[in-house]
Amino acid sequence: MVRNFIFKIFTIFIFVCCDSNTNSKYYFDSRTKTDFDNDGLSQESPFKSLKKLETIKLKQGDSIFLANGSYFEGNIKLINKNKIHLTSYGSKENQLPLINSKGHIAGIYVENSSNISVSNIKIIANGGGVVDQYKNLRTNKKTDKAIMRAGFLVNISEDKTFKNISVNNISVSDVFFEDEGYVRDPSEVRTSMGTQAYGFGIRFFNSSKNGSIDGITVSDCYVENVAHTGIKMTSNTNSRFKNIKVSNNTLRRTGGPSIQFSRVENLHVFGNDVKYSGSPDDGRKWGRGSGLWTWGSSNVVIERNKFMYANGPADSAGCHIDFNCDNVIVQYNLSVGNAGGFIEILGNNYNCSYRYNISVDDGHRVKGKNNAFQEGKTFWLSGYIGRGRDRNGPFNSYIYNNTIYVNDSIVSKIAVDKATSGVLVANNIFHVVGKSEHVLGDQYKPDDGGIGEIPNAFFKNNLFLNESYWPTVTLIEPEKSFYGDSNFKNPGGIRALDYVPLNKTLIKNKGIEIEKIKNDSIGLFKGLKMNEDILGNSIIGNPDLGAIEIN
Repeated sequence: MVRNFIFKIFTIFIFVCCDSNTNSKYYFDSRTKTDFDNDGLSQESPFKSLKKLETIKLKQGDSIFLANGSYFEGNIKLINKNKIHLTSYGSKENQLPLINSKGHIAGIYVENSSNISVSNIKIIANGGGVVDQYKNLRTNKKTDKAIMRAGFLVNISEDKTFKNISVNNISVSDVFFEDEGYVRDPSEVRTSMGTQAYGFGIRFFNSSKNGSIDGITVSDCYVENVAHTGIKMTSNTNSRFKNIKVSNNTLRRTGGPSIQFSRVENLHVFGNDVKYSGSPDDGRKWGRGSGLWTWGSSNVVIERNKFMYANGPADSAGCHIDFNCDNVIVQYNLSVGNAGGFIEILGNNYNCSYRYNISVDDGHRVKGKNNAFQEGKTFWLSGYIGRGRDRNGPFNSYIYNNTIYVNDSIVSKIAVDKATSGVLVANNIFHVVGKSEHVLGDQYKPDDGGIGEIPNAFFKNNLFLNESYWPTVTLIEPEKSFYGDSNFKNPGGIRALDYVPLNKTLIKNKGIEIEKIKNDSIGLFKGLKMNEDILGNSIIGNPDLGAIEIN
């Protein structure tokens, strides 16, 4: 009897332990009649309201499922969690579950959590400020506006390293802090990133001193019509966000930049489709922004993206490299019609590159028109490192095998700061149909200008449409150049294939092998030699001029 009793106790103990470790699945369907009669543990008995989540103690390995076609008000908060999966279920796969988080800090808010995956959700948040119950999530005045409102928001507030946050196929649109009808003062767009509360799409923010995230994935998401940045990651000097992939996302009409990174490391951005960043079509939007830009970041590859139609009175390039970065490579991208320009590398940047990109009609902005306080530029090396600081750099910039087309209605403007040190410009096609001119760098105020000499400059072996293109007063001047018409397949088109050169004798095998800039021991962290062009064609022997190898 004693032996049987012990066996029964042991069996119960095993059962309880195993049961406590069982992963739970919680289902939510707004179309169900009531929460009270359902336990939420099956598709047949789902909860109706997201408020039921507040009564559930989620365990490691649990999952949350929202029914396709559902509409929820409120939000989902995952704080101090590990290994939680949030996604959709059911038929109507073309109708993602919608969370309306108006008045909340975010539709989905994640704080100090690891191994979180979120997919197949749609979020809107059109105004309403932030309700009182979320004030405790605002850590201090410095971060109030930074984490005020987003569709999807991750905040690190503890001095720990959290891991593996994955966001896939979520749609974020119509995210604003203020209600409709609000109009910002025109001076707000002149501030560096805005001083007021806005609305962001997908945001990762570090409000801690030493906390971080190792492993972030944002893929196949859609962001449209938000007040400020579409996808934004901001860490800090002490502990950067690391090992990040941002891929195959679509962004439209963001009021600020479409994609932006500050203090990140080991970043790969690829396959994104970006249009109309810096959109001014709503008075609540900031109204300025590049398609993508980095600041204070290291080891970054930005490739095979489309950056089109960026707007704004300053910056607003297709993709620009802001100051304090190192080892940023911009390659294989298509850049079209961006007001601010194509190449923009600011100060304290080391060993950065634009290579094998195609630029079409970038830099059309004219200073003094439509509130613009910065010229649009085809080519800009700026030493700017912040207001009130002496310009410095950029250092060892590699610019090669790009195809640049500018139509005759645009004046192509060039600016090279005399603080620049080390630059290579080779194997590019500068097909500028109209006029060109030298301008001073004008990040808030013009640089000092004047005569100078750029040390370690290599500007050779480029193709120009005519000999008069490059302004003679620029601090770097081309040598041993080619001149003539590339005879593009469809000049003025907005596809990469439109810029296949038909003038083979002028282009084929005329490139040179790229070597390190004099006195630069580093080069590029991914190497200087390229094996394929922007279309995926193999490079055999000497490279051709421009971004496309001719078969």
